[in-house]
Amino acid sequence: MIELTINGKKVTAPDDVTIIEAARLNDINVPNLCYLKDKHKFGACRICVVDVEGQKNLQASCMVKAKEGMVIHTNNKRVREARKVLYELLLSNHPKECLTCSRSQSCELQELGYTLGVTESRIEGAQSPAEVDIAPSITRDTSKCILCRRCVTVCKEIQGVAAIDTQNRGFDSTISPAMGLPLNEVNCAMCGQCTVVCPTGALTETDGIQRVWDALADSSKRVVVEVAPAVRAALGEEFGLEVGTLVTGKMASAFRELGFDDIFDTNFTADLTIIEEGSEFLQRLHSALTGGDAVLPMMTSCSPGWIKYIEHSYPEELDHLSTCKSPHTMLGALVKSYYAEKIGVDPKDMFVVSVMPCTAKKYEVQRPEMMVDGNVDVDVVLTTRELARMIKSAGIDFKSLPDSEFENPLGFSTGAADIFGVTGGVMEAALRTVWELITGKELPFDKLHVAPIVGLEQIKTAEVTIEGTLPGYRHLEGVTAKVAVTSGLEGARILMEEVKNGTSPYHFIEVMGCPGGCINGGGQPRSKDEDYRTKRMEALYREDEGKELRKSHESPAVQELYQEYLKEPLGHLSHKLLHTHYTKRDKY
Repeated sequence: MIELTINGKKVTAPDDVTIIEAARLNDINVPNLCYLKDKHKFGACRICVVDVEGQKNLQASCMVKAKEGMVIHTNNKRVREARKVLYELLLSNHPKECLTCSRSQSCELQELGYTLGVTESRIEGAQSPAEVDIAPSITRDTSKCILCRRCVTVCKEIQGVAAIDTQNRGFDSTISPAMGLPLNEVNCAMCGQCTVVCPTGALTETDGIQRVWDALADSSKRVVVEVAPAVRAALGEEFGLEVGTLVTGKMASAFRELGFDDIFDTNFTADLTIIEEGSEFLQRLHSALTGGDAVLPMMTSCSPGWIKYIEHSYPEELDHLSTCKSPHTMLGALVKSYYAEKIGVDPKDMFVVSVMPCTAKKYEVQRPEMMVDGNVDVDVVLTTRELARMIKSAGIDFKSLPDSEFENPLGFSTGAADIFGVTGGVMEAALRTVWELITGKELPFDKLHVAPIVGLEQIKTAEVTIEGTLPGYRHLEGVTAKVAVTSGLEGARILMEEVKNGTSPYHFIEVMGCPGGCINGGGQPRSKDEDYRTKRMEALYREDEGKELRKSHESPAVQELYQEYLKEPLGHLSHKLLHTHYTKRDKY
């Protein structure tokens, strides 16, 4: 530990921390803009400058290490005046469109102006080159970019994709793909992690709200909404509720207030995914054990960001992916077939809206593979943030809404479906079902949780020894299934290198495109709580543990679907509606 003085107070801090970190550890806030704790330190904006006695120039507190005996002033007159000038210089090259910007009232640049007490813009200057790039998932407006490079760090160092970087020099600097190409023409995974860390409106999800309003106003359309598990653990944050507050019932009520005709739950097809994907895994495992040519390890296919990543980066390994569509496109396909037949409506008159924690889902629904008999599975994807904006614009008092239920037949789910929203959840849900179908017993773990794959670590592994017989398969005696779980595309790269090199020891691998899983998706609320991922994860586990049925194969709604319509897992109709293929893409 070191001792230093900040604003006249004697404080201590660990060795090898920066000044801004030392201040934070002692409850002293240093205004900043480009800094992101544990993620991004670049010193580009200089807003975090402090006055260190003995130093001629002000120091960027996010870059300079705290040292024994330092005397630091974070808010004296010299510092305050410098910050205002630095802020005004940023503002001189920034559009003044706050009233119409999607980040208005949630913009870090705007908030910083309030904090610094800037009430006028005294500096006028030329504007940097600007362009608007509208990709299916992400809209990039370079006029609002402040060159903080947060997005570059998250894309290159955390996700390991490097689809964007700083191009050109000086006043002509811009953040974009190489050669100024549009995002949709490069290896961008559309994960949207850049939109979460962007402090302004330079990177946002591509808007889908107006299309939903238009559909709701069209009397010829039956508008169906479905919602992913991770949304219920985060939506409340947009209305001032504590991080990790579950709002499942209020969310269902909000959908009714907005005027949706049918309110379903993507959790229904999360359970269905386990039946289809689990059956596919058992088929592959049985083939491998009997000398067949099955491709192992099998890898999950729920995350469209991960799918686009492997299509670009490891196109020769696509056979390792499960052929299952993601749960929300499965539900869309069932709405426009099974449900449409059930209620006697032409599928062309069904309009399906998915509310997702994910920006990559917007790209996914435009893929030609996500279509059955000429009908797209899902018409529009809204992010959690977009749903919140719709609720607010409709004048709905979200916090005062009563709890209500999703509608049947496509609104019921087990606890296993809820944990689809967190890293390790899909694997755990699959093991709950596969283990029990083979052995006839529940998983031998406390509260059904597979402890080695619970948590937010980048890569987690587990071994499960299976012994028993499933009808149609050989007896499994002492077969040890090795599984791995990762979230974030850098973790995916590590596991894919093993697969590519033929050294992967695993039979089944779960991959989620965003660090921590869907709870941290690119369309989720931007949280200032350092433990937000843990709190959202714990919320989904609470939702799971609070349900009477916690294994996907126990869902009476899924059982009924097979009896009435699909007939059997991996059958002809299942393959038509619920399965797909993937596309080899250029690496860059």
